[in-house]
Amino acid sequence: MSDVDELETRLEALTEADFQRGLEVFRSKLKEAEAAFLNACVHCGLCAESCHYYRMDPVLENIPAAKLETIAAVFKRHFTTMGKVAPGLVGARSMDKDMARAWVDAVFGRCSLCGRCSLNCTVGILLPRLFRAARAALGAMGLTPPDLQATVDTALKHGNNMAITREDWVETVQWIEEELQMETGDPEARLPLDKHGAKILFTVNPREPKFFPLSLQASAKVFWAAKEDWTLTADHGWDLTNYGLFNCKDEEAGLITQNLVDAMARLGCETLVIGECGHGFASARWEGEEWLKQGFPFKVMSILELMDEYLRDGRIKVDPAKHPKKVTLHDPCNLVRHGGICEAQRRVLRASAADFVEMTPNREHNFCCGGGGGQLAMGRYKARRLNSGGMKAQQIRDTAAEVVVTPCHNCVDQLGELNKEYKLKVQIKTVAEIVADALVP
Repeated sequence: MSDVDELETRLEALTEADFQRGLEVFRSKLKEAEAAFLNACVHCGLCAESCHYYRMDPVLENIPAAKLETIAAVFKRHFTTMGKVAPGLVGARSMDKDMARAWVDAVFGRCSLCGRCSLNCTVGILLPRLFRAARAALGAMGLTPPDLQATVDTALKHGNNMAITREDWVETVQWIEEELQMETGDPEARLPLDKHGAKILFTVNPREPKFFPLSLQASAKVFWAAKEDWTLTADHGWDLTNYGLFNCKDEEAGLITQNLVDAMARLGCETLVIGECGHGFASARWEGEEWLKQGFPFKVMSILELMDEYLRDGRIKVDPAKHPKKVTLHDPCNLVRHGGICEAQRRVLRASAADFVEMTPNREHNFCCGGGGGQLAMGRYKARRLNSGGMKAQQIRDTAAEVVVTPCHNCVDQLGELNKEYKLKVQIKTVAEIVADALVP
């Protein structure tokens, strides 16, 4: 059965008990501020032009305010007096199969949770919070798109979202270590595994050992050049990804986060360093403690911040002349707009590349590449994903850059597809790859 058929079968099988369970979860996710947001939209329409979905396909369903109204209609019907007494007067609608289908389409199918709409909202509505609450409600009704849920289930079962075995992971690390030794000419260069008491535990996206080993090798080369005291772990806790951020089931997200916490405790490391991944950083740095309802007894930072420190403190030296091609930067939404890491990567790229140019707009005002919010894991929305990515493709063209750098492997995957779809003819690289190639003794 296809993903589309399976989801439709679940929709048709919904019962009143399912609706009630979903409504209970939805209400539990709404604090006073979120409830106020559901009644605050003034229908000015300014959010429309800020959404990459609407910009590339200007239909009513793609306007963020219209998506919000679909959610608000259910809230009004079930949780407000006027909605219960005179639903027609306030635009209230009951949660039923048609509304559940509309919710799935709005918050999974037409939103990457990028949050750009909120920056342009005249009354400051934090739309992603409400869309996440709706996703959580749909999950409680069994309506998370199956391929997105499968990614989370794989992480819960195997400790990483690509079901890479411990043996394959260790063998890959050892192979990359040999490559690093050949590249540096240093037989002592290491990708240490399970080094107890190391200062740093470094975590990576499973796509690196699976498909992009040169990316992991680049990070290791930077650590080698900085003479860093670091380690990877052979067991659960090396995978920084957490698609629980996207299916919005906090309990599952917390269980995945616990792998990182356990690895830090097991190895006695001081700092958890998140590799180049937007949602991985947001999950560990900003959401993890909330999911687990406890503070972390260690520091969490991005490798971008660490490379910035290395350059500032003189622990590594780079020669920008090694990168003469024009380079531009794509800002991952979860790292920049939601995560607050804006300038570290820019300082690093300006130091490491001779010709760095910005996209317009950039930083927190950047356009989503289209791959966030779990979109890459939901095959049923692939056509929309690639179409919405047209905004990013045009931004790239406007820079005339030959190399697009992004500190996120979800973005790397999406940009790779956009590169083919829109015939951009650019190279896609991570920040660590640029730095590693620019290193000098």
